[in-house]
Amino acid sequence: MLQRTMAGIVNHPNIGGYVIVSLGCETNQPDDIIDIGHLDDGHRPQVLTIQEDGGFLKTVEVGIKAVEDMLPKANEARREPVPASELVVALQCGGSDGWSGVTANPALGYAGDLLVKQGGTIVLGETSEVYGGEHILTRRAATPEVGQKLVEKIHWWEDYTAMFGASIDNNPSPGNKLGGLTTIYEKSLGAIAKAGTTPMNDVVDYAERITTRGFVHMDTPGYDPVSCTGQVAGGCTIVAFTTGRGSAFGFKPAPSIKIATNSDLYAKQEPDMDINAGRMLDGLSLEEMGAEILDTILEIASGTKSKSEAADIGEEEFNPWIIGATL
Repeated sequence: MLQRTMAGIVNHPNIGGYVIVSLGCETNQPDDIIDIGHLDDGHRPQVLTIQEDGGFLKTVEVGIKAVEDMLPKANEARREPVPASELVVALQCGGSDGWSGVTANPALGYAGDLLVKQGGTIVLGETSEVYGGEHILTRRAATPEVGQKLVEKIHWWEDYTAMFGASIDNNPSPGNKLGGLTTIYEKSLGAIAKAGTTPMNDVVDYAERITTRGFVHMDTPGYDPVSCTGQVAGGCTIVAFTTGRGSAFGFKPAPSIKIATNSDLYAKQEPDMDINAGRMLDGLSLEEMGAEILDTILEIASGTKSKSEAADIGEEEFNPWIIGATL
């Protein structure tokens, strides 16, 4: 899973080049990452090994030179028109409140429906936060096999949490509760609304490369940085992130669009919020809000910087899912 995640990030459409840095004797060997991620496409990626290349400082010097050598090639990239069908949008919510399932999440779902109708892809994650509402998604499964995949993931999560004496049905955080959410079921119904109404065409593993178009569910934890890391490693090119309590989330290399669920939050954290879905409480329709969200996604895909990009946020959020024991 770790190797798939790392390979997926460097093989992302928004990445112009990369260097692999290794100590030399770790279990996670560069050759394995290259093989698993199919990174050797006729040109082997550059691998720096601290134990072989003269130690830490010398490796840093060689690494800087390697990146400098890549810059001219990266600078050859030119923006060109592509259809919206090429977009793969990660659906995220963090710091949810009682308005999440009323304003921002349904509006994002409507925007997702519009994108899917144009041939694009939307990717829901956070399996632990659809718990209790998974039947809504299985009824939308394109085939019985796709629905069964999600059911199996839910059972895995029940067993996984039980191993640690925890329960999957008690997820709301203190911030969620302050915002008006009382149970995982309320939170799950709101989270599922982000996925709109189109058929669920596939269920994929964490950081698995997304090849199916339309609505796809990826098995991830609810913790935003870990969930988003998997979605971006799977190929998501933009993150649409709803929040009711506030968030300054960003995730390089995928622009993150912050959607506030209420106007009070937008006013308090305006430098971090791209869209105020709280206007729906003042009469803006679901359809109008959803269309505005899609327009914003298209604008940012076309080069306009999101608030988190403008603030240069996103270097720190790479957080692979580590499910096993640390030995």
